[in-house]
Amino acid sequence: MYAPKDIKVAITGGIGSGKSYVCRLLEEHGISVYDCDSAAKRLMNESEPLRNALKSLVGEKAYDHTGRLNKAAVAQFLLKDEANKQAVNAVVHPAVAEDFANSQKQWLESAILFESGFYERVRFDYIICVVAPLEVRIDRICRRDHISREQALQWIDGQMKQEEKTVRSNFIIVNDGKEDLERQIKDILNKL
Repeated sequence: MYAPKDIKVAITGGIGSGKSYVCRLLEEHGISVYDCDSAAKRLMNESEPLRNALKSLVGEKAYDHTGRLNKAAVAQFLLKDEANKQAVNAVVHPAVAEDFANSQKQWLESAILFESGFYERVRFDYIICVVAPLEVRIDRICRRDHISREQALQWIDGQMKQEEKTVRSNFIIVNDGKEDLERQIKDILNKL
């Protein structure tokens, strides 16, 4: 089963909702999904204009002696204040949007689709939100990242509320470990 080729679809959802797992299931249907997270990491290491922009914001310490992104230094800069975060986003997000446009992919996965304004940079025909109950999300995050419940809750609280994302989305996929994901995906693909 394939979705129509002439539409753009974004997949979003909060941390721990299982977006990446849903995207892997979509790939089994022949749908290649652009991963914004991995693209941003790749571009921050490979794109010379983006590297230069990050160095001008963060300083030379943005990259280590081997030329790889110094995640700790960039994270420290981001956490210093909201203006720093906005400045980094202002250079990274347009680079990712351009890379997506050049990728020829129609489907995109982004945890911060709304928060980043990405949904305004690219015109999506449909937005799918993957949701899961809070306790399921906390458990997934703790097991995946080996962090405490409190840290997982901080990460969740740092993102847009799940309910707000669902209101802005065209379709919802419930990934709670009980609902049939394959059926939900097929239902959505049939509606597209």
